Amino acid sequence: MDDYPLLNVFWTMMWFFLWVLWLMLLFRVIADVFRDDSSSGWAKAGWTILVIVIPFIGVLAYLIVRGDEMGRREIARHEAAYRYYGGSNGGPAKGTGHAEQLSRLAELKSHGDLTVEEYELAKAKVLAA
Repeated sequence: MDDYPLLNVFWTMMWFFLWVLWLMLLFRVIADVFRDDSSSGWAKAGWTILVIVIPFIGVLAYLIVRGDEMGRREIARHEAAYRYYGGSNGGPAKGTGHAEQLSRLAELKSHGDLTVEEYELAKAKVLAA
């Protein structure tokens, strides 16, 4: 380790982390190209070819041209997931049976997340539905 000074270790680590960051950005852009419902097939093919053939210029061009829409799509996707899994409707319980809902309530009660009164009220709502 004497022939590899500390500054070289720092530079090697920095370049490695920048490379990992670049790969994450590249895959995120490619994923966004395919998730975009507003683009045609030709546009998706063009962006994909550009990003693969000329990666640095392609990714930078995509971020400049479509970066704001990329952010909006990501926010909409997270909001939809929140509404489905943990939003105001209580998650995916709308498609589950009463037994699953009651077992989930019992689990919440056993963990101490629900008081006995809250458990009885929620149980009555499930059974009334």
